[in-house]
Amino acid sequence: MEDADLRKIFDPLYTDIKPETQFSHSQPLLAHYTTIQTIELIVKFKEMWFSNPLYMNDLEEVRFGLIEGERAVLNSTDLASTLRTPERRNLFLRAYNFYGVDYIENYLGDTYVVCFSEHDRTDNDGKLSMWRGYGGNGCGAAIVIDTGKFSALPTSPLILAAVEYETTEARRAWLANKVSEFSKLLTTQNVPDLQLHVPALVLLERIRLAALFSKHKGFHEEKEWRVVYARERDINKLFDPMLGYSTGSQGIEQRLKFRIAHHPGATAEDFSMSKIVDRIILGPTVSSPLAKAAFMRMLTEHNASDLIPRVVASTIPYRQKT
Repeated sequence: MEDADLRKIFDPLYTDIKPETQFSHSQPLLAHYTTIQTIELIVKFKEMWFSNPLYMNDLEEVRFGLIEGERAVLNSTDLASTLRTPERRNLFLRAYNFYGVDYIENYLGDTYVVCFSEHDRTDNDGKLSMWRGYGGNGCGAAIVIDTGKFSALPTSPLILAAVEYETTEARRAWLANKVSEFSKLLTTQNVPDLQLHVPALVLLERIRLAALFSKHKGFHEEKEWRVVYARERDINKLFDPMLGYSTGSQGIEQRLKFRIAHHPGATAEDFSMSKIVDRIILGPTVSSPLAKAAFMRMLTEHNASDLIPRVVASTIPYRQKT
């Protein structure tokens, strides 16, 4: 059996993914809450800066998925039984470990994420918890993207999907069950020793995807969607010119400085800020008429006056404590 045909045997590993959490089955409005200074940079340079997921605010995110996934693979009696002999089990585990190390050393460091919160179409105020957590404690702004204004390209290294929320225990249980499900599928095939590396990579890819799009249930009110730049999918290194860095409160970090423009094979030809921005919401503590007028002037100076009619001010009666 060809490697590609063998991989298809494991497609059922993805059937538990809910269609409503996937773009373009769903095309929600998505709000990116940040500071006014960051919004200005987005408008000025037509860029959004992606961060490495290892810096995310849920300490259990990607690390948890990869570490606990490996533990689930090592401890699975179903997998050991399916592989039949210690020799085949060792071959499989060596391949799984090889691909895992390869991902960590060559791809994870240049995997990048930008986060959004699912936004109600009638909401011009935003979520108070998001203002407090990400929007400069009310002094920032939220740029709202309409995902219905662009399309997914199968060749794109960008993945847009909703985050799944579970407890730590439930996430461990999911991993154990997924390895058992994988083992049952593997049982249906008499995979020769020389091809065991193929299902090993398939299992790692499924666990890796779950790690990138799962989060502790304590963050569930964020209703997060995220765009992930998957380095291993960027075969032609299309995004290499956008790899950069930033300096700030956490020191120096690697970044993907994504230009909001047409990128052949990754975005549609008419992909632009003017097309995808639905509205910009000024935070509740910077929502005065004077602040709104100043924000509109900033848009004009940065050649984004077409966004002026889309600026609204949050009416939440929230002010910072002094």
